[in-house]
Parts: sequence; C-alpha cells; structure tokens
Amino acid sequence: MNELSELRQAAFAPAHTADIADALVAASGHRIDVDRRRGRAAGLNPSGRFEELRREGFDDGWQSLEALEPFRTEVQIEKPKTALTRNDSPDIPFDRSVNPYRGCEHGCIYCFARPTHSYMGLSPGLDFESKLFSKPDVPKLLERELSRPDYKVRVIAIGTNTDPYQPIEREWRIMRQILEVLQKANHPVAIVTKSSMITRDIDILSEMASKGLAKVGISVTTLDRKLARSMEPRASTPAKRLEAIKTLTDAGIPTAIMTSPIIPALNDHEIERLLEAGHAAGATEASYVLLRLPLEVSPLFRDWLLQNYPNRYRHVMSLVRSMRDGKDYDAEFGKRMKGTGPYAWQIARRFEMATKRLGLARRGMPLRDDLFIRPNGAGIQLSLL
Repeated sequence: MNELSELRQAAFAPAHTADIADALVAASGHRIDVDRRRGRAAGLNPSGRFEELRREGFDDGWQSLEALEPFRTEVQIEKPKTALTRNDSPDIPFDRSVNPYRGCEHGCIYCFARPTHSYMGLSPGLDFESKLFSKPDVPKLLERELSRPDYKVRVIAIGTNTDPYQPIEREWRIMRQILEVLQKANHPVAIVTKSSMITRDIDILSEMASKGLAKVGISVTTLDRKLARSMEPRASTPAKRLEAIKTLTDAGIPTAIMTSPIIPALNDHEIERLLEAGHAAGATEASYVLLRLPLEVSPLFRDWLLQNYPNRYRHVMSLVRSMRDGKDYDAEFGKRMKGTGPYAWQIARRFEMATKRLGLARRGMPLRDDLFIRPNGAGIQLSLL
C-alpha cells in the first residue's frame, strides 16, 4: 500500500487531523511558506507525475528558504500546431474546444485541469497558477482550420479547460481575437468563465447572440466572499460574477449560472441560494458538476482543506468518497460528473427541484450552425483541380 492510500484510510481513523496534514505534506512535497504564495490557493508545489526526480525544499538551518522570491506570474509563449482540441466524451455536450492559455492565474484549488501542467514538466500546484502559457497564434490557426473544405460546423466550447478571461487576457487579448474570427465566420460558440472581464466583449457577443450563435455560462461556486477568496483567489468576486450575468442577459446574451463544483459539507448548502441569485440576475439556464479530484488534484485539495477548514476535513472527504465508490475520484464515464450513491442522489434532486421552481432550463439552448461563412482560407493549400 502506498503513502497516499494509507492517508485515505487515515482520514477515517481516530488520528488527529494535524497528523494527517503532516503526512499529506510528506507524501506530496514541502508546503510553501505563506508569504511566498500569498494570493495563491495551492500550498504545495510537488513535481509533476512524469518527472524522474522529485524536488522538495527544506530548511537547512541557513534560512535559505526565507530568502526565496515570492511566486510571481510568469508567461511564456506556446506555439501550438492546431487551435481546435477534439474529444469524444459522452459526458460533455461538445466535441471541440479552443484553449487560448495553458495554466490559470485564477488558481482554483479544485481545478481538474491542474494535472495538465505535468505535460510541461511543471507542477500542478503553484506552477499551474503562476507559470502560464499564452498562445497568440491561436486566432490565426483557428481561421485556417475553419477554412478547410472538409470542416464541419459544430459549437466550439471555450473555457472548458482553463479560463479564457483570466487576468493575463487584459494584456494578451487572445480571446478577443478568437471571438472576432468566430463572429466573421458566423460560427457558434459557448463560453464558460469565472471572470467579469467577459463583459468587455459584449459588443461581439451580443451581435452573435442576436443570430443565435453565442451563449455564456458564468461559474458561481459560493456567495461566501471568504470561501471564494481562499478557494478561487484571483477569480472575480461572487458579486461581480452575478453582476456579469445581469449585464450579459440585459444585452440579449443567453447566460447560464453554473454552480460548479458542488463540494459536500463546504458549499452544497448554498445550492438553492446560488440558483436563486443567478435567476434574480437574469440567468435562464443552470448546471452543476460534482467536485472532481483526478490525479494530483486530490492531495492539493486535501492539503488546502486541512489548512483552511481542518474541522471539516473528515466530513468532506467521507462524503466525497461515498459518492466515488470509496475513492477520491472515479473517472468512469457516466459517473465522474455527478457521482453515485445516496448523497449524490440528494444533491441531484435538490438541484432539480430548485431549477424547476425557478424555471431555469437544465438543457443547453441549441445554437445555430446554418449561418457559417467559411473564411477565405489564408494559409491553406489550394486544390489543383
């Protein structure tokens, strides 16, 4: 039995939570001093799972750790070969997406995209929040891909991996350029974000929405500012997100409130209040996803939970495992989004009853795909015949 498996059992044992916290840090890596990670969610920065060596900081008595610089946001340019990412998952209602950035400065501790940083030789912990990659070539690549003679129109989802309106978008404006390409081509798009920055692009989105080509989902996980600040440190405040819903809907853009993720014993008591707040702001649709803890996300989340809500650790993780067949996570299609068991059933019924009472749709509004205008094909090799 490995260390993390033993820790899972320890969560149900009579040991003090401080002992579990120390064991988690030993298994996952050295906890970074709070002054170095101020404004970040993760307390750990373990090596990625593909690395041959694991690196840990430790105090050697020479105060070397205190001299280390705080984690600052760094942005590198990534040169992808394609703009569209394809998937065939039966759990999600789209088969293609665009990601203008890798990593996310919002730093949501529960983010299921954190493990993708391991592919870059970086940590899913603090590196994911501070060592970011921008893809400035994506708008041009997207235009080329839409120009292909064999391209078939389907809704493009944006914000399904990392947030397209994270803080660095103010400088890079890649998302704005992507929308300009889609607007020109009359291509349908669905956007998910936690940022009120999306209202910057209302001019494009409202014009597209008037043709049935655009819709938005705003993720609001809690109305508790303290919890939001700790759990999603650099995302817009809950009030700003609700304000964004109102601004978007007033502009004629179909907007959904996404109460994701639902975390048992932490924010699940807010389900009805969140939906009521979203409805009052003008949202017409609603959805939720249960907390997901794949790969490196599990120890990062558990360490955060122990540091911020130690008295709830056992209860939260016990409920999580009751909905995941006794594990921290179950990646099986059909189960990974909603979970199984009595508590998952209860959450689903509460959500169903609240949305029905408020008149919030649970199935996404279909977008049009018959207005598509193929771009001029810049950079595409022409046929000889």
